[in-house]
Amino acid sequence: MHAIQDEQPDSLGRLKQAFITGMWASLASIIIGFAFKVWLAQWVAKGDLALFNSVVDLISLSLILMTGFRSSMVVSYSQTKNDRDIINIFRYFLIGMVLLTWGLVIPYIKHGLHIRVEYLQLVGIIFGLGLKVYFTNLVAMYRMYDISNKVTWLEPLANALMFMACYFGLGMDALSSLFYGLTLSSLGIALYMYLYRRRDIATRPLAKVALGPEMRSYVKKSFTASLEAGASILMIYITVLLTIRHFSIDELGDFQVVVRPIFTYMTLLFVFPIYRFVLPELAVNLRNGDHSQIRMIRRWIFRLSAIVSLLFFMLMLLAGKPLVLLLFPVDYVGAVPVLFHFSIFFIFMMLNGYQLAYIKAHGHFTQSLLIRLAGIVALVAAYYLVARFTTNVVAIIVALGLGYMAMFILSTLAERRILRSLPPELAAQS
Repeated sequence: MHAIQDEQPDSLGRLKQAFITGMWASLASIIIGFAFKVWLAQWVAKGDLALFNSVVDLISLSLILMTGFRSSMVVSYSQTKNDRDIINIFRYFLIGMVLLTWGLVIPYIKHGLHIRVEYLQLVGIIFGLGLKVYFTNLVAMYRMYDISNKVTWLEPLANALMFMACYFGLGMDALSSLFYGLTLSSLGIALYMYLYRRRDIATRPLAKVALGPEMRSYVKKSFTASLEAGASILMIYITVLLTIRHFSIDELGDFQVVVRPIFTYMTLLFVFPIYRFVLPELAVNLRNGDHSQIRMIRRWIFRLSAIVSLLFFMLMLLAGKPLVLLLFPVDYVGAVPVLFHFSIFFIFMMLNGYQLAYIKAHGHFTQSLLIRLAGIVALVAAYYLVARFTTNVVAIIVALGLGYMAMFILSTLAERRILRSLPPELAAQS
């Protein structure tokens, strides 16, 4: 299957097909997931929803570090084809991270933050999300786009169905049903990916790893990429902490129930596909020395980013308030100006996504991490600067946008530096 993909000359055509299919899958995911959240917002207490989302954020922050392995797995597998050692190294790191999360994050949630959530619910979330991350990374490494796109819309559907089974079928309260529903749906999605991946590729046995130069390079890239994934999530986590520290529970609810889902869905629809589909194609094209395909991919992504960002901005400008009031109770109207300011900066998220993928495809994972860290510094500095002129909650999202803008500027400079380092004949193709 993968050899056939590598032999196809039209990388841009394959990318467009996977990207567009992925967008439709993401749109289905958004419709299902957002409808579920809107339905919950009508009758579940605002405080319970804010609590659930905040607890899941804390647990996800540690496990999502393992998604950083995804990009290094993709790049290393495209270069070496040594999936046995790549997967086993990932397994050992993931097991360690699950145990670390269990031993540190759960006590912090229960005793540091004094949040009353059952111990079994927290453990279930850790194991469910951990298994889902494991199989998601394998599917990405093997470039199994069809499975990846199906999981995109199956995941929110399974989450909604499991919540309903817990709430209506087992008679649990709403908050418990949210936790157990997420655990069961994550386990179900992990099982689905395991079964369908096994049809094409046999499971690699757990074995001792041969740490040659290529695998040592892979470990280094994975560690750096994991830190970058943590930095990416930390940007959102910092906005939550700033909101908790400087604003009311109502404004936290606006962010977690309205702004955060729309931010997540726009990212899922237009930014994540860049990492899922563009990065693997860039890595393969670099291995094959096909820089003309890379140039065409870049042009297509930039054009798509401009169109999507302009449409998003116009929608928020002309219909932001009616749209929020249509979908949510009037209590959430405070989210409207926050969403509008988010739409202004969204283009930088898309363009930066491509440029970081390009940087990592060349193996410059440390440089990509430094750009992410600079974005965090810019976010915090921008917030305290903007907060001197306004006490409105929009200061949070403006600071986040300025953080992404700073990353875009730095990634542009890094991209140009890579192009200058190429031989003249290859630079002309790029």
